[in-house]
Amino acid sequence: MQVSVKLFATLSRFAPHKRASVPFEVELSEGDTLLKLVECLDIPPEEAKVAFVNGIIHNLDHSLLPGDEIGIFPPIGGG
Repeated sequence: MQVSVKLFATLSRFAPHKRASVPFEVELSEGDTLLKLVECLDIPPEEAKVAFVNGIIHNLDHSLLPGDEIGIFPPIGGG
């Protein structure tokens, strides 16, 4: 199954094109989770702080469906 992924901020270095918030397709198996996606992209799980699936925030144990649109953000600090 294919899902569409956008990586934001410092996670863009894990995208095939190395550009933040530009979507790309990833092929996964039926029933794979956000954690499996993170692992497939070689993102350390502790760096995937917030993940949205179709605009709704989910934990990394959330199962994905074909055509899901995913956005993953790193921990963000400010001051």
